[in-house]
Amino acid sequence: MTRSRPDPRDRLPDGRLATLAALAAGAEPDGETADSTDGDDTDDGRLLAEPSPFTGEPLRPVSAATEGDVAHAVERARAAQPEWADRPLSDRTAVLDRVATLVLDRRRALCDLVQAETGKEREGADTEVWDAAANANYYATKAPELLASTRRAGAIPGVTRATEHRHPVGVVGLVTPWNYPLTLVVSDALPALVAGNAVVIKPAEATPYTALAARELLLDAGVPRDCVQVVPGRGETAGETLVERADFVGFTGSTEVGRKVAATAGRRLVDASLELGGKNPMVVLDDADVDAAVRGAVAGCFANAGQLCVSIERVYVDEAVYEEFRDAFVAATRAQTLGVDFSYDHDVGSLVGPEQLDRVRSAVDDAVDDGATVLTGGRHRPDVGPYVYEPTLLEGVDDDAAIVQTETFGPVVTLHPVAGDEEAVERANDTPYGLHASVWTGDATRGERVARRIDAGTVSVNDAYVSAYGAVDAPMGGRGDSGLGRRHGRDGIRKYTEAQTVAVSRAGSLSLPSPPLRGVAARLSSAALRANIALSRLARRLPFGGGRR
Repeated sequence: MTRSRPDPRDRLPDGRLATLAALAAGAEPDGETADSTDGDDTDDGRLLAEPSPFTGEPLRPVSAATEGDVAHAVERARAAQPEWADRPLSDRTAVLDRVATLVLDRRRALCDLVQAETGKEREGADTEVWDAAANANYYATKAPELLASTRRAGAIPGVTRATEHRHPVGVVGLVTPWNYPLTLVVSDALPALVAGNAVVIKPAEATPYTALAARELLLDAGVPRDCVQVVPGRGETAGETLVERADFVGFTGSTEVGRKVAATAGRRLVDASLELGGKNPMVVLDDADVDAAVRGAVAGCFANAGQLCVSIERVYVDEAVYEEFRDAFVAATRAQTLGVDFSYDHDVGSLVGPEQLDRVRSAVDDAVDDGATVLTGGRHRPDVGPYVYEPTLLEGVDDDAAIVQTETFGPVVTLHPVAGDEEAVERANDTPYGLHASVWTGDATRGERVARRIDAGTVSVNDAYVSAYGAVDAPMGGRGDSGLGRRHGRDGIRKYTEAQTVAVSRAGSLSLPSPPLRGVAARLSSAALRANIALSRLARRLPFGGGRR
């Protein structure tokens, strides 16, 4: 029996979507706006019309930016950026402070839009609002400290001094994904903006309206119009043009595309920050609280239907507790409720669209053909939503199988018994990725010890991922095929700046004197350096010298 599902267009009036779409063409958010699309002609590449996971039909087509549109947006941003950077830092932090409040004030409308475009559960949409507000508050508070000019040791103590200054890079180009369309627009744009940069955002084709709503919010908070722009469009046109023109590139998406972005940035000698794929492991040790580990596994594997960069896709369980964990995990997975609507009644929502459904379905079918056993799930559920797929647990999968080595990005998990910590760590590290991992144990010290041996940018102990991702003061990012650079914390704002050292000498030129004193001066400077090295070595050996851990 087919369930009745709401049409998100009833919740998101067409006039409201037209107003947001007009923002991409430079219209005033509170003024008269012309309809920027004709609503029908989606075959010539001029319009984006991705299906909503609620109905399989587009919310409303939006104009796709051309190469010229993106180039013009970057030019406007570059022209506006110096004036924004010249404003006192206190003015820019005040803007972020207003963002934190506005995000929470508009929580319901933002959640509606996120859900309508992605199909995720309501709680997951709420998480995006929380993340955006938390990041705004963090950088509003910490930016003065993180961007402050810093005294450094001079070449000759007492004679020279050095100061490190941080300057904005200019125009930051952000190519953002569909899975967290609010978080990964707002939370990445905020540190760039408060550091004095302008930002041009190319959102995923499936989620242009969330990005446009984010821009409207930033404008209302006080960011100058040309300093934050959204250019909805296709990757091969809008995305590539932005990467070719921005002064810094932030990209979140697949490893395959990330390599191309890195190559372009490298050729242009501009920095890039890339959060790419992951095949994240969870390790359950023999002393773990099995019930807690199962709850963590459910949260870590099926949030946003598994379409989460830090989602768990491989679970390695000590054989001493494997059967107990497996049976409890199967029961908890079967208890998850599925739904596609605006309520808080469901645990798991939809995949984003037909391509993602095909990817997940094919991955499971291929695994079964290779001998995997489906413990639960493994079915498309069109009765719930056009792209809904059941949370799925697989057993009996070889480590070299595609389902283990390749990111699925869906609600699919493989279970593996292991004979102790050594095997668990070895198999967890048997992947080219290194984004996130989770370790479960009754001994936190043991958990930290195991966590430090896992090749991942972040590891949560006795938690799925929230404790690591939610630590906005700590860096988050990947190793290996999972990318370059970090978001959050000091690294998350300083990557949008360039360091400049200004050194001042109180003794004039420090060059060697003219002959015949040059040789004497060289010997004296060498002796002074030897003495300094010896003193530094002695200081490191003292208890207060910082040389011991």
